[in-house]
Amino acid sequence: MTDSTDAKPTDDATKTAEVHAVDELVITKHTLTTAEGELAYTARAGRVVLWQEKVEDDVFRGRKPRAQVAITAYTADDADPTTRPVTFAFNGGPGSASVWLHMGLLGPKRVVMGDAGSLAAPPYGLVDNPESLLAVSDLVFIDPVSTGRSRPVEGQKAKEFHGFTADIESVAEIIRQWVTAEGRWMSPKFLAGESYGTTRAAGLAQLLQEQLGMYLNGLLLISSVLDFSTANFERGGDRAHAMYLPFYAATAWQHGFHAGRSLEEVVEEAREYAARDYPWVLTRGARLGSDERAAAVATLARLTGLSESYIDRADLRIEHWRFFGELLRDRGLTVGRLDSRFTGPAASGIAEHMDADPSMDAILGPYAAAFQHYLHHDLGVRDTGPFHVFGLNVNEQWSYKEFENAPVYVIDRLSRAMRQNPHLAVHFAYGWFDGATPFSAAEDSVAHLQIPETLRDNLEHRYYEAGHMMYVHEPSRVAQSADLADFVRRRSGLAAG
Repeated sequence: MTDSTDAKPTDDATKTAEVHAVDELVITKHTLTTAEGELAYTARAGRVVLWQEKVEDDVFRGRKPRAQVAITAYTADDADPTTRPVTFAFNGGPGSASVWLHMGLLGPKRVVMGDAGSLAAPPYGLVDNPESLLAVSDLVFIDPVSTGRSRPVEGQKAKEFHGFTADIESVAEIIRQWVTAEGRWMSPKFLAGESYGTTRAAGLAQLLQEQLGMYLNGLLLISSVLDFSTANFERGGDRAHAMYLPFYAATAWQHGFHAGRSLEEVVEEAREYAARDYPWVLTRGARLGSDERAAAVATLARLTGLSESYIDRADLRIEHWRFFGELLRDRGLTVGRLDSRFTGPAASGIAEHMDADPSMDAILGPYAAAFQHYLHHDLGVRDTGPFHVFGLNVNEQWSYKEFENAPVYVIDRLSRAMRQNPHLAVHFAYGWFDGATPFSAAEDSVAHLQIPETLRDNLEHRYYEAGHMMYVHEPSRVAQSADLADFVRRRSGLAAG
């Protein structure tokens, strides 16, 4: 007989208990009055399980739950799944929930917050959105893991999702699961991303097509960033200074430094200088003659609204965080990064940088409050756990190991997706006053897409007199909604071009 104290535990005794995870979706019925009439639709809100097939030592171990991902899906009732488009939407950060596109532009409800210079007071407003993209496309909003209410399942590490490739793979799997479960493989399919969401969308387009055979009809890239070197102001990053100059000029125009001139005129002058003379000036270094330097200082001061003394002391290089704090320093104000139409009181008259982005200060409260009210009262999701508009420390801990010692670059991935699928169309939306992903930097990335000239007909560009989230400006919201709906119709074969 074996002494019990010497007995080894069985394999079953050493195994951890299996994590039980199930989809948690609340189904509600709604109607929305649109320009095309009454639209009856179904909302499914909550969390779905992100599954992964496990193979260990060449042995299939079944499907294991990895996370519960928050989604909100809207589908038109009684629609033909072979002709009804579906758009998968997400924001960026990385580390942001999809609340911005959801409640600002695409969804059937939208927040009312006012605008620069006329902000609404708390608790803000929530109204129907007749211009919702739902009028022409079903919608699925996705919050990546650690944002919104999306969390890893018990025992899984959150950081395993916090990286370029891991993020793309997890979002792709959520899309695959939804399309399969809902029988939507034959539907026209679109991706809508904003900011880092455009970086994600470019990678997703390639992955979905190459690995899953899920060919897309179009991408809606709002405030795009496809090459991070265009915003790299570190030592030797002279390219970013040129990329930002047209944005600086537009912002100066907005705040009264170009009286008597149109925005388009100012921007075009800045574009031309940034494309030719400015890069040459920066590359000259100490070889730049005194007269050439004086001319450059004068031009940059006139375009940007900054003083010649500041331009000279900055060695002709205007870093964007410093610009936000410097432009209106004499007025005791800083300008917004996400939207430079917004201003806020400077914490210090001598600080090198602004202490906070006044445009983010303006929009965070309305969107956070509106969505959580809407989730509870309209969509019936009663979960009392925390909702993270921005996942805690996600951005700071994000892994770009795939681009070690090089800027993040997805132009090649989008190019490959377009070459693989010649029907893939891309809609680019730009805000004149976007200091996070400036329009001129995005334009440069588009110009470097590695596609045949014939495929450039698949690209379209729209500009709005607003910032990063151009829909907070009401005229821009209405115009952008119409532009996106038109794009989806045309690229789904639902309307003539």
